[in-house]
Amino acid sequence: MATFIVNGLMFNCGIMNCPKAPKYCNECVTNRLKKMGFEISSGIQIFSVDEKQIQVERNKIWQIFLDVLNIKHIIIMDKESGLALLNYPVSAVDIKVELLSGFIQANITFSESTQGLNIDPSSVVEHPFYELQYKRFNMLLKNGEYIRLIMILDHKSSDHMKILVSHFLPEFEARFKEQLTIYKNTGAFSSKNMVEFIIDSFNINLVFPMTLAYAIPPEFLKEINNDPIQNAIINLARDTLSSKSFFYINTLLDKIKKIVNIDAQVMLHGIYKLLNKKIIVPMQLETVVTNLEVAQEANQKRAMKIKSISSIIITDDDMTELEEQMKNLNKDSAKKVIKNLIKRGKTAEKSSTFDITLKEYNKALVVAKKFGLKDDISKISSMIFETEKKAKQLELDFALETGENAEKSKDYINAIYYYQKALKILEGFLIYDGSDSRIKKLKKKIIKIREEM
Repeated sequence: MATFIVNGLMFNCGIMNCPKAPKYCNECVTNRLKKMGFEISSGIQIFSVDEKQIQVERNKIWQIFLDVLNIKHIIIMDKESGLALLNYPVSAVDIKVELLSGFIQANITFSESTQGLNIDPSSVVEHPFYELQYKRFNMLLKNGEYIRLIMILDHKSSDHMKILVSHFLPEFEARFKEQLTIYKNTGAFSSKNMVEFIIDSFNINLVFPMTLAYAIPPEFLKEINNDPIQNAIINLARDTLSSKSFFYINTLLDKIKKIVNIDAQVMLHGIYKLLNKKIIVPMQLETVVTNLEVAQEANQKRAMKIKSISSIIITDDDMTELEEQMKNLNKDSAKKVIKNLIKRGKTAEKSSTFDITLKEYNKALVVAKKFGLKDDISKISSMIFETEKKAKQLELDFALETGENAEKSKDYINAIYYYQKALKILEGFLIYDGSDSRIKKLKKKIIKIREEM
C-alpha cells in the first residue's frame, strides 16, 4: 500500500501488494483521482512518500503510546517545601502522596547535600534527572524554578519521556507563573487548567475511554474510505460500541491482533490519524460513569415495568421471586401460566425478538419443572432448542453477509473479523450437526485473505 503527495496533499491508494507498482503508480493515481471527480491538469505533481518517513512517524507514535501506558501517577510539588501541590492519578494504582512526598524530599535533600541519589549521567548537568525506586514503582524527578515534577512509572523511563519532561517544566511554569507566584507569596494555590495542560503535554487522553463522533466530516470521508486500515478501525469500534458505551485503544489493538497479523504500530498510526481528525473522541471518566449510571437506571425502570404487567413475570436475575409466587399455584393454574408465557414468547418470536422469546419460554420451563408437568417440559425444551437455533441462524446470516460485503470492498480486516464470528457460530452448531462444509470454506477464505494482505 503506497502513499503519495498530490500537489501538496496526501493520498493513500489503499491497494495492498499492487502488481503494477511502482511503474504505473502515477498513471493509476491520476485515473483514480479523475474517477473521484477531481479535475486533473497537465502540470499535476505526484510524489511517492518515503516509507522510511512513514515508519519513523509510526515509531514515534508507538513510543508516545508506550510512555502513556507506563505512567501511573503524576505529582507536582513545591520545590522548596516538598509539599504536593497537585497529584494526577493516571491509573487506579493507590499512591499515598503524603508519604511519598516525605520520602522524595528526604532523598533529594540527602542527595543534594552529599551523594545518596543517582543522577542520570546522560542528562544535562545543570538540569539533572533524578531516578529512584519506590515500592514496585520507578520514579522520574526533575526540578524547575518553582516546582518539582514526579512521574511514577511501571518501568524505567524512556529517553522520549525525559525529553517530554524537559519541555514540560519550563512551559508549565511560564503558563502558570502567576498562580505559582501567588502560592509562593501567600500560600494560596489554584490548580485551574493545570490538569488539562498535563493531559495535553503527555498525551494522557490515549488511555481514556473512547467513542466515535456522530458523523464523519465530508472532507475526511473519501480519505477514510480509501484507507482500509482507518475504515476497519471505525467498523470494529462501532461493533464494540454496539454493546458498550466506550472502548479503549489498547483493547481495540488486541481485538485487531486476534483478527489479522498486522503490526500494532500500523494500526495505532491509523487510530492516531482518526484521533487528530476528531473521529475517534476521548471521553472524560465522569461522562463514562454518568452513562453507566443512566444505563443502570434505565434497566431498573424496564424491570419494574415488566414486573407491573403481571405478578408472575420477573427478570432473569430474580428467579427466586418466581419460586415464591408459584407457592400459590396448583397444577391447573400452573398450566394456565405456562400457556400464557408461551403465548407471549410466540408473539415476540414473530418480530424476531428472540431474547424475549427465550425469556418467556424459560419462565414457562421453570413452572413446568416445579409442578412435574412432563409433557410441558418436553414441549417447552424443544421450543427453546428451536428458538436458539433460529437466533443463531440470524446472527450467522448477518456475519456472513457483512463479511462478504467487507471482502468485496477490500476491507480485509473486517472481512476476517466477521468470518471469524460466523465460524464461531458454525462450530457451535456442531452440537446439532456433526459436520458443516461451510466451516472448511470459511477457514480457507480467512487464510486466503491473510495471504493477500
